[in-house]
Amino acid sequence: MFRRGEVYENPVTGECAVVRVGTDETAGALLVVDLYVSPGGRVAAAHYHPTITETFTVVRGRVELMLNERQTIAVPGASITVAPGVVHDWWNAGSGEAQVRVEIAPAARFEAAIRNTFGLAQDGKTDSKGMPSLLQLALFAREFDDVMRFTRPPRLLQQVLFALLTPIARLCGYRGSYPEYLVRPPSSIVSFDEDRRPSPIFSGHR
Repeated sequence: MFRRGEVYENPVTGECAVVRVGTDETAGALLVVDLYVSPGGRVAAAHYHPTITETFTVVRGRVELMLNERQTIAVPGASITVAPGVVHDWWNAGSGEAQVRVEIAPAARFEAAIRNTFGLAQDGKTDSKGMPSLLQLALFAREFDDVMRFTRPPRLLQQVLFALLTPIARLCGYRGSYPEYLVRPPSSIVSFDEDRRPSPIFSGHR
């Protein structure tokens, strides 16, 4: 489970997640992270969560969000709650690093999905936008259908196409979730200082 102070990095999307409230503290009910996003950095693709509520609070920088095809700019102090079922995408629209506090509830299954997406990116198994190959996506999407759903290809096409690709993907050695990613240690552990980015006090996996 995620623990306070752990740092997880996605080298492809430019995201650095620092855990402030871990799933270990809340039995998976809540996760709070500070995301530090490089200029131009963004989440992998537009998506929605069937049962998860996310709240984004911009601490520093300029963030652009797409909510159900409507774009908005969020500046420091702005807080936006994304209800289950709302399609959303967001990216750093400023010239400097952005800091966004994200609250996710519930978070247990979300953690497993994020561990897999970050692990695939760290191992060079995604494209330049952080998306896995079609065969990998077919298994990931079916495994975590209760957590997140991508908007492209269209939902009906996904269901038909991914069902057809699933046996092929498994024969090729792909999995929907990888045990090694679920236990991969954080890239570092940090101490907190509210006035600046946390300073590493322990380095682990990179």
